[in-house]
Amino acid sequence: MIMVGFGLILIGLILVLYVINIFSRIKKKKLAVPADFQSLLEENVRYYQLLSPSDKSRFETMVQRFLKRTSIEGVGTTVEPLDRVLVAASAIIPIFGFKDWEYFNLTNVILYPDTFNENYQYEGNKRQILGMVGSGPLNGQMILSRSALREGFSNKTDKSNTAIHEFVHLLDKTDGVIDGFPSKLIEHSYSIPWMKLVHKTIQQITDGHTDINPYGALNEGEFFAVISEYFFERPDLLAEKHPELYQMLTKIFRQDPSREYFSQRHRD
Repeated sequence: MIMVGFGLILIGLILVLYVINIFSRIKKKKLAVPADFQSLLEENVRYYQLLSPSDKSRFETMVQRFLKRTSIEGVGTTVEPLDRVLVAASAIIPIFGFKDWEYFNLTNVILYPDTFNENYQYEGNKRQILGMVGSGPLNGQMILSRSALREGFSNKTDKSNTAIHEFVHLLDKTDGVIDGFPSKLIEHSYSIPWMKLVHKTIQQITDGHTDINPYGALNEGEFFAVISEYFFERPDLLAEKHPELYQMLTKIFRQDPSREYFSQRHRD
């Protein structure tokens, strides 16, 4: 009888802990989306600012869905509501032209306070990395510098955004490899013209005849991420200086951010 009573008590404790764990997870999910996320978007994300009211509503829905599905954690730093919103915005901007797109190859985003090295250390020497998409044991993980994340949205005149760069790598990786050829995004008829344009532009970067970030000449995968940063950060400038690249990217991402940019300028 004593053993039976002890067993029942143990089962009861297990059930109580199980219920507590469930409610804890529910609470965390509720807290995942900052209450003021709309105002944070309006104050900090120019891409969102330029959208029409209906597109803003759709963007907000996508941000909420991303934050409820993706864990964002800090290592050596505190993740604030603004950080969550900026990570989500970085994720949504490249996929905004696609209906019901999900990052099935991402479960966690880890924020470090600043740069880190190839051993994922954010203290010591050789810390030059601002962002990284994990592979192997770290598959499904993304590591970002918190300072680079914020800088990408605070500087509204440059052509860089580290977080968008890394999410474009994730899109590129949906076919299994980061190679600058996102086969799930590019229609077959555009595949050969796209790669020809990539190689031609990489040669121009190497020769120093372009304003595109030289890091884009490292390989095709980095070129795609670098030119995508340019596309979303300064669509007006890319359309002016590199119209062929711009038109190809509008087909790949199925959106035309320069139209929103010039439309907003006209309204102002």
